[in-house]
Amino acid sequence: MFFKLISRNSKRNRKENGLFFSSLLISIIAFYIILSLPNQDVMIFLTQMESDAVDRLLTMIPVFFGMTLFILFCLIYYTSKFQLERRRHELGVYLMMGMRRIKLFVMLLAEDFRNSVISLIIGLPIAVLLSELISLITARMVGLGIVGHQISFSLEAILWTAAGFLLIKFTAFFILSVKISRQEIGSLLVDTPDGAKKQFPAFFYACSLLGGILCLAVAYAMAIHGEAWSDLAMMGITILLGVFGTTLLFWGLRFLISFIVKAGKMDRQLHVFNFRQIQETVVYRSGTLAICSLLILAALCCFGAGVGISRFYGKAEQHILDYTFESSDDSADIATIRQTLAEYQLDTQFSALFEMKVGRIRTTEDTPNAFQMESVMSALRESEPSRDRDVLLNNLQYATYPYLLSLSSYNQLLAIAGLPNVTLDAGEAAVYIDSEFTTIERTNLLNSILATKPETCLDGDTLSLTGTVQTANLVTDRSITLSFALILPDEVFDYYTQGNYDVYLNGVLDKNGTKNTSLMSVISDMNQKLDGTGLPYESYLQNMGRQLFYMVAASYITIYLAIIFMIIANTIIGVQFLIGQQKSSRRYRTLIHLGATHTILCKSSRKQINWYFGIPVAVATLSSLFGVRALLTGILPSGVKNNLPEMMIISAAMILVLCVVEYIYIAMVKRSSDHYLLTLMVPEREE
Repeated sequence: MFFKLISRNSKRNRKENGLFFSSLLISIIAFYIILSLPNQDVMIFLTQMESDAVDRLLTMIPVFFGMTLFILFCLIYYTSKFQLERRRHELGVYLMMGMRRIKLFVMLLAEDFRNSVISLIIGLPIAVLLSELISLITARMVGLGIVGHQISFSLEAILWTAAGFLLIKFTAFFILSVKISRQEIGSLLVDTPDGAKKQFPAFFYACSLLGGILCLAVAYAMAIHGEAWSDLAMMGITILLGVFGTTLLFWGLRFLISFIVKAGKMDRQLHVFNFRQIQETVVYRSGTLAICSLLILAALCCFGAGVGISRFYGKAEQHILDYTFESSDDSADIATIRQTLAEYQLDTQFSALFEMKVGRIRTTEDTPNAFQMESVMSALRESEPSRDRDVLLNNLQYATYPYLLSLSSYNQLLAIAGLPNVTLDAGEAAVYIDSEFTTIERTNLLNSILATKPETCLDGDTLSLTGTVQTANLVTDRSITLSFALILPDEVFDYYTQGNYDVYLNGVLDKNGTKNTSLMSVISDMNQKLDGTGLPYESYLQNMGRQLFYMVAASYITIYLAIIFMIIANTIIGVQFLIGQQKSSRRYRTLIHLGATHTILCKSSRKQINWYFGIPVAVATLSSLFGVRALLTGILPSGVKNNLPEMMIISAAMILVLCVVEYIYIAMVKRSSDHYLLTLMVPEREE
């Protein structure tokens, strides 16, 4: 009989607290996915390419896991406390019927343990399947191929997930069970209403509302302009202003709600009742709503910025070259490299091996004035004012000692890429800017000026710039990223460099060798062969590995944190509303006696839920647009900031996705509320 009671109670608890149970399932899934990260194909691949960075990332995972366990413990304790408070009368009846306190304590622990085990039984298989799906999708995205996929199942991650989850659940419920089982029967049978809180004049709340908006505006201005990222003290001030401003904002919302009540049409059904309920919850729980709004803001910022950054790094750059061999200082070394490749019969593995020549101006010692392009600068100043124009003016003023590129070697690169060759006549040069240092808008602006063939001065000689800006990567990896360079005919290049230039031997693998397998596998096999030759080289995997690391670090960690923050905030808001609704049951029964139907009550409750969820979500969503911008300003390197507008668009789309998730949470709370109100329609038995 006792075990049947435990089973029935645990089943009822899951049914009545579906929002909390669903949140626990999502937490289990998030725990396993982050703990199984070392077994993902991507991480195994990255360990070979970026071992130091990956090691640092993996050492952070236990920290994130421990931090989220503590946060989730607070959530479970807080939510379970409200659930047990709701069952006070039921537990008091058990004691009146003769149940011993120790048996009541064991019953509560057994109910929670049964629900925890069911959560793990449901959540862990889903987590394993999702982790496997993520691993397959990521492997497909980065070119590892399905054939090279390895099962990412991790028994260690399952054990740690189960142990961590059961530990915090047991600890939280043990503390609560001890407290509730020690209470007297009389205190359990009597509901304790919320205490009344002191009210202030409306003027104070209006000032609080304006003060909160002002603090938030200052905080976001400091973060977006970069002052907050200058040192730790400024960051602390910015965070303090943001938290204090949010708290003041929610405290001052009482004034706004009172204004809406007075301004609304009084003939609407339960209009005043709805807003009085909302006003009461804001008055009593403004601090909790402010914290939940900050958690939602953190989730939106993490998710928006993380996906935006990973999407940028995940965009595959134009893949032209597979290998680059670097010489010391002359062509003799290149001949040695070619000879070594031939000795090991590796030269036949390449469809193309060509030299890329990069040098500096050696005909003058006045390097600060070696190159002048006043005509280009004048044309930019006369163009329509814009941020791109100002950036170009700033960058090009430092291009007085540019790098020089050989026309023939660069044309070989373009031929392999399938792009048209650069054609130069006598006295002409083309402009090269690495894609990391420019954007489409800036390139188009500079191209419009190059179309006029502006005249420049290179070491006293007149040189016309022509064609369009060239951006193809000169070597395999990102070891050479030139902010500005001139492409010159070979004889002109030889003259200005005086034969003193760097030579890189670029290689492209034979496409016939990559037909039946992934490119990653082919390059990995070639790397093993090249390691035996002793030749210094860089492969496409280095570039891919670096991009992939940024993508994983940005997406996995930030999305994980976003999920945890979102779960905590929405569960607290949802559970708190449902518990508050149950505490207001006498008010709803009074409305029923006055003739209110179930449809009218549900409509009233749904309006309250829209406002109760909508206030913190709306504040967080509006703040997230500034928060993501501030986050990107602080964590992005200078070269990547050129793509900030594109990232903001992606981030805004991701914020919209999370708003859809919020809508689903609200729908779940509305459904639970409707079900509870239906139970109130049954006449209450007098005791």
